[in-house]
Amino acid sequence: MEKIPTMKSISECSEIVGLAKYHVRRLVLQGKVKYVRSGSKYLVNVDSLIEYLNNGETQSETEDNNTSKIRKVGA
Repeated sequence: MEKIPTMKSISECSEIVGLAKYHVRRLVLQGKVKYVRSGSKYLVNVDSLIEYLNNGETQSETEDNNTSKIRKVGA
């Protein structure tokens, strides 16, 4: 059976991890942590946020971000 992720608002997450709300919001908008939108609110996956804060970006994420900026140029 899969574990159901714990989802919290940006305000709740900022209190849990001790960061400012704008910093957590920036991580969400940059796609660094997993989240879902519920109306106008963002619900952040707490485990994803804590994992990101402990490990930072992995090499594969950095490579994926770099390759996504490459585009095909017509001849």
